Amino acid sequence: MDGPTVRAGDSGSSSPADARPGPLSRTPFGVALWSTLLLGLPILGWCLLHLDLAAAKPEELWSLAILGALVVVGETRPLIASKTYGQSGVTPSTAFTFAILFTWGLVPAVVFHCAASLLSDLIEHKVWWKTLFNLGQYAISLSAAWLVLLAFGWQASLSGMHEISRGDLAPMAVAWIVYFLVNNGLVSLVVGLANAESFSEVFFEDFGYQVFTNVAVLSFSGIVTLVIDAGAAWIPLLLPPMIAIYATAGLALDREHQANHDSLTELPNRKLLVDQLAQTLVERVEGDLVGLFVLDLDRFKEVNDTLGHQTGDRLLQIVAQRLREAVRPEDTVARLGGDEFAVLLSAIRDEEAALEVARRIGVALAEPFNLDGMLLELEASVGVALAPIHGTDVEELLRCADIAMYIAKDERTGVETYAASRDRHSTNRLGLLGALRKGIDDGELELHYQPKVSLSTGAVTGVEALVRWRHPQRGLVFPDDFIPLAEHSGLMHRLTGYVIDTALAQAASWWSVGLQVPVAVNVSARDLHGTALAQTVAVGLARYDLPATALRLELTERVLMSESARVGDTLAALERLGVQLSLDDFGTGYSSLVLLQQMPVCEIKVDRSFVSRLSAGGDGAIVRSIIDLAHALGIEAVAEGVETEETWSRLEELGCDSAQGWYVSRPMPSIAATEWLLRHPSRRAALRVLRSSASPAGA
Repeated sequence: MDGPTVRAGDSGSSSPADARPGPLSRTPFGVALWSTLLLGLPILGWCLLHLDLAAAKPEELWSLAILGALVVVGETRPLIASKTYGQSGVTPSTAFTFAILFTWGLVPAVVFHCAASLLSDLIEHKVWWKTLFNLGQYAISLSAAWLVLLAFGWQASLSGMHEISRGDLAPMAVAWIVYFLVNNGLVSLVVGLANAESFSEVFFEDFGYQVFTNVAVLSFSGIVTLVIDAGAAWIPLLLPPMIAIYATAGLALDREHQANHDSLTELPNRKLLVDQLAQTLVERVEGDLVGLFVLDLDRFKEVNDTLGHQTGDRLLQIVAQRLREAVRPEDTVARLGGDEFAVLLSAIRDEEAALEVARRIGVALAEPFNLDGMLLELEASVGVALAPIHGTDVEELLRCADIAMYIAKDERTGVETYAASRDRHSTNRLGLLGALRKGIDDGELELHYQPKVSLSTGAVTGVEALVRWRHPQRGLVFPDDFIPLAEHSGLMHRLTGYVIDTALAQAASWWSVGLQVPVAVNVSARDLHGTALAQTVAVGLARYDLPATALRLELTERVLMSESARVGDTLAALERLGVQLSLDDFGTGYSSLVLLQQMPVCEIKVDRSFVSRLSAGGDGAIVRSIIDLAHALGIEAVAEGVETEETWSRLEELGCDSAQGWYVSRPMPSIAATEWLLRHPSRRAALRVLRSSASPAGA
């Protein structure tokens, strides 16, 4: 708010600047606007016609000229002591305008104030109708105050100035009140109609602040009037207190800035971010989303410890600048502390739009940082939370974004959107986790099997067991929705044990009829901690009387490389059992050739992201390199995600050993998988066993 002078377009969040109806429309907004102009502009015109400066005494003209200059300064240079109540601040011009009104009447007061308003609006480049509206509503508001004075018998004009007395205090106070009510009422009416808000909602917005500033500024007009009565020589004494007020306001604004901003990067701090997020949530338009990112710089501590805090500080300043450039001007970038930042997106269409901004931030920070000729590389882990999808209050959104960021950092994915299933403290997650525990006990989990076949012979080289959850209410639930639940709880060992036991039982059924294909089971990093996995495998192989070659365990490249020290004992125990490993998603991490040679890895699976590029016309250089690496290490290469004949042919040309994907077969339940294996060309031995077991005894 403008304090005692409320202006169109400056009333905080309620501004007609972005109003839907146009100023020329026949809507209530247009009617209110033009009614104000048709009433106020003729008053201004009448005052201009009756402005007779020659009627004033020369010594009074000096006083009037000084006050007129102060009106212009006060209108164009508002006092801004805090940004809490908008950017406009308080315009002290009204105090000097009322001093003119009390001393010389309506005509010079309207002319000087409207002239100052016109100059201020031209400087701010306001649209024409706002400028005209301000002129009209000031003329009406000052006229209303003047009518109050006239009702009390007030007499003042350029030819006969009014001399203030003790009895004038009451009419002055009533005039101030009427001016405030009319001024604020007219603006609230137009703003409310423009933005489809109620009159009372706009009128009483920041009402306490408006009343306080009106009392402070308009009371000052009485002091100015007394100074005028004393003579023009006393008016310069008003300047020192005015300068002091402006200086104090500047200091207060600096203190507020320091309290709300980070001193190193000049970005908003956590306190200001929380305030802006709360305001944004209140103002959110139905259908829009509010996005909150929390991001943490990877490896920053290493840079800080190695090169010193001064280099680290400079790096943070550059990061802050890149973040500002990566988002829209209306979005907020904040530093939460240390190497942690936040981004507030005020209005976005959907989740994909938010992820696009997150990816743009990642690209901006991935560019090398040049510090004194030294190139430094950083990456960021970004957690994304969206309102109202993930929460509708500040604390919940901050928590969700923080959790998503830690998941992105832990899994090295760069960007993660909050998911309740991966939040160990989520109410929904706790409910789903309990249902999963019950589902394991009640046998609701089932395995589907996807074959792998040789690219050269077409023979089946194995099947991968993929777990599904047949939820009684939600239907078939895929692993992405419940595996993270188990991984971040104590349920993962039970789930893996169930899958291994079920897979070994199916393998025993196949091996008994001659379908001797190894079954692969996916295991997580949590499974490899401790001795439980090796014991589960050993017990299962013994129970179903299967050789170790019947089972293959798949783990991701990241787990093997990043946690090799923690999982070494388990891998050694599996190697003693004769169980071999398959390295999944190969090419998406950073592998050590020494570790690959030392571990019982029998195959590496080329990640589907590389395989898919072959059908899109990719040159296959990465796929060829992975295949050649596998063969150099004496292990097989399996391509994941093979979906077209073209991809199959390219892989065959590149010398890949086996393929897995929808082109071969989709994952199938056990009965369908058995039928598929029996129909496959390698089925002959199995069919012989089945026929012999079905023949009558002695036949």
